[in-house]
Amino acid sequence: MSERAAPFYCPYCGDEDLRPSEALEGTHGAWECAACNRAFQLKFLGLLARGLQPTDAGGETI
Repeated sequence: MSERAAPFYCPYCGDEDLRPSEALEGTHGAWECAACNRAFQLKFLGLLARGLQPTDAGGETI
């Protein structure tokens, strides 16, 4: 994966005024929300080995 993941909105307030965080040096995937003044980090954990499994009701579980 060559490009960084970019959030579309703040997970705390829902605003879209986001910028890459420069205050948290050395932290990859850190973003700042100008609306609520919070910083958060995006991190890819990995793929699930089992994937999605169907339930008895016909839906899917994670």
